[in-house]
Amino acid sequence: MIRWIPLFFALLLLPALAASDDAARHDRAPEPRDEQPGGDFTLQSSRGEFALKQFRGRVVLLYFGYTKCPDVCPTSLAVLAQALGELSDDDLKMVQGVFVSVDPDRDSFQVLDDYVSYFHPNLIGVTGTAAELAEVAALYGVEYGKVDLADSAFGYAVDHTSTTYLITPEGDLRFMFPHQTPSFVILEAIRYVLTADPSG
Repeated sequence: MIRWIPLFFALLLLPALAASDDAARHDRAPEPRDEQPGGDFTLQSSRGEFALKQFRGRVVLLYFGYTKCPDVCPTSLAVLAQALGELSDDDLKMVQGVFVSVDPDRDSFQVLDDYVSYFHPNLIGVTGTAAELAEVAALYGVEYGKVDLADSAFGYAVDHTSTTYLITPEGDLRFMFPHQTPSFVILEAIRYVLTADPSG
């Protein structure tokens, strides 16, 4: 069953969200879907082919963004890195962060590697062709598109969904964390999944 956040996590989260400003303009919530979001996919990284199913047995934290993102992406990845930094060494071995770039024209493998390594060593950057990314994004209800920036040296930004997806060791999408979710909520969700009985 897909959950945004379990009830006790939500109760902890409400005061923080109530006190926060609205998310930046490049932040979107996932689009409503008739079918359950999530699923396996294959993209590319500097290490070769990346297949989500290769990480069975680990918790995967999945985020879609791009390296030229001015605020939403670095904020989300910093929060994710903070949660990872609170895990024990043994738990950290059971968790993998994945940053999917939806800007393949600018985000080469080297650019991605440099970017994610700034946040945490347990993050890997992946991308693909426009068609491949559209297919993967559709699995998770992610929306994105270019926004022209006339007065910017970058030329354009990418308006995109800003959600962190937590995938269980069995490959199921369990939690979807909206932008500005505090790191302690993500941390407790990771611990919850790591200690949960998959048959329960």
